[in-house]
Amino acid sequence: MPLVDKKQKRFYRHKRVRSKIKGTAERPRLCIYRSLSHIYSQIIDDDKGETLAAFSTLSPSMKTISGTKTEKAREVGKGIAEIALQKGIKQVVFDRGGNRYHGRVRALAESAREGGLEF
Repeated sequence: MPLVDKKQKRFYRHKRVRSKIKGTAERPRLCIYRSLSHIYSQIIDDDKGETLAAFSTLSPSMKTISGTKTEKAREVGKGIAEIALQKGIKQVVFDRGGNRYHGRVRALAESAREGGLEF
């Protein structure tokens, strides 16, 4: 399967997911983007169109952490939960970004739940 087709299919799945999910001020959207080597997470208020919090494997506090990509995804989940709780955000809507709820995406979501976020 050519790479263009894979990217296009993920894009269409993401559009389908986003048509049903919307982040509000009371319950913002926890958005995940997974690349080959990194994973990114943002908490977004779609009403205002602004990012409230962000954390990824490229964040300064993640530079010292080593391990597999799944272990790093768990740490990103803990980090985004910690930042969200500091900003007073407890409930979010989970946006898997067209990816399957599996592997790194699942690890990030479960560790964010353990960190105190409710979805």
